Amino acid sequence: MKILVLNAGSSSQKSCLYEIPDANLPNKVLQPLWEGKIDWNQERSEAEIEVKTATGAVLKESIHSDSRKAHVAYMLNTLTDGATKVIGQLSEIDVVGHRVVHGGLDYRHSVIITEDVKKAIAHLSTLAPAHNPHALEGIEAMEKSLGTITQVAVFDTSFHSTLPDAAAIYPGLYEWVEQGIRRYGFHGISHQYCANRAAQILNRDLTSLRLITCHLGNGCSLAAIKNGKSIDTTMGFTPLDGLMMGSRSGSIDPGILIHLLRQSDYSVEELDYVLNKASGLKGISGISGDFREIMTAINQGSDRAQLAYDIYVHRLQAGIGSMLASLGGLDALVFTAGVGEKSAGIRQAACEAWEFLGMKIDPQKNQQQPVDVDIATDDANVRILVIHTQEDWAIAQQCWQLLQQ
Repeated sequence: MKILVLNAGSSSQKSCLYEIPDANLPNKVLQPLWEGKIDWNQERSEAEIEVKTATGAVLKESIHSDSRKAHVAYMLNTLTDGATKVIGQLSEIDVVGHRVVHGGLDYRHSVIITEDVKKAIAHLSTLAPAHNPHALEGIEAMEKSLGTITQVAVFDTSFHSTLPDAAAIYPGLYEWVEQGIRRYGFHGISHQYCANRAAQILNRDLTSLRLITCHLGNGCSLAAIKNGKSIDTTMGFTPLDGLMMGSRSGSIDPGILIHLLRQSDYSVEELDYVLNKASGLKGISGISGDFREIMTAINQGSDRAQLAYDIYVHRLQAGIGSMLASLGGLDALVFTAGVGEKSAGIRQAACEAWEFLGMKIDPQKNQQQPVDVDIATDDANVRILVIHTQEDWAIAQQCWQLLQQ
């Protein structure tokens, strides 16, 4: 079975093509036959397209056009033409899987996309305006390029559909619950993949483990996973809640928003921009939301960059503490995504607060750019894992499983 995966964002789209045997689903991650990425520069109305194959072929091109669908169609053509050709024709693709950030209450599992599913994704764009519209755009681009091919929506929220009501319901008006205002949680595809991979690394049954998974990238969230199910998470009704992030504020006193609306003549749109695009590491440092640039600025003596780092660590430690309370114990702490996988300093700082629980990080292992390994000391009571998240492979797996039913 050939599975094309699309992971659409506001400024980029990543794609890969997997080939999975029809007989059984491998336990290990398969290398994609082909990988494509589009980076859009809206100011210059152009797209940077980069394609590579498992055999080492590489293509890099810039295309001037306002049409994202045209860019996607061009990238798809590299599957069947030129040095990056890996299949004879596009009709060889059996299914296309899409990462969709918000599935609301109705979509607790991956589904084959229908007109009703597309309408639901569009409706939920009000809750994930930076993500759902682009997923829908990708779905429609595939319809245009591949016709009536089967497409599957894999929702970031579905893994967190097991949250108990006490964790999911906000202490506001009860009518909010009836309106669908509740904690949904996000990064679920990544959290679920890392939980399964952690069980493999530890050679344990997932249903016997208590895990905290730390997805730390430009967006950040934690999940408390008990017996294979998400029971608590830091992101909420939208991806804005929880930890401090690259440009998102994370949790703040809602009274601040009331104060700004009353005293500073903020519009709803201005508040939305500030909280999602101009806060977090970017807002405090005044430099960037990119963690690497924050570290560079700290090394150059920036006090604001240091403050941003300190707040980030404080919020991360506090978030881990809240997940611990939900689990009542911990077998492993997992770090993943860009910062979680690459920043030894953040991993060290996050774990220092919990040494009294027997969480001991091995400094040497931590500095060796670990991937899918345990970096705790031998005598630690809690294992500490660094896992390279594989969202695209997880989406491909769910497509394969859905089509076997």
